[in-house]
Amino acid sequence: MVMTFKYLDDATVVVPNLLSEKRSSYNTNINLSDVQEPITSASPEVRQIIERVLQAEKDKLYMKFPRNINEDILKIIKEAVQ
Repeated sequence: MVMTFKYLDDATVVVPNLLSEKRSSYNTNINLSDVQEPITSASPEVRQIIERVLQAEKDKLYMKFPRNINEDILKIIKEAVQ
């Protein structure tokens, strides 16, 4: 015995409105290029530091407890300053 359910068209339209989250009204026009703006407007030396730090962080993502990232970042900055 197969049971089929028939839903009213009105019910299927109302349910998503009841269960959805209310979106915030602030900063509704955020442009994602603004996130990259500090990197793109930085000098080549600073951009290189940022890229090396991001790569060092990516290299640690596989670790359950990443260690020594602060030392790695400090080493990158010291190398760039010299």
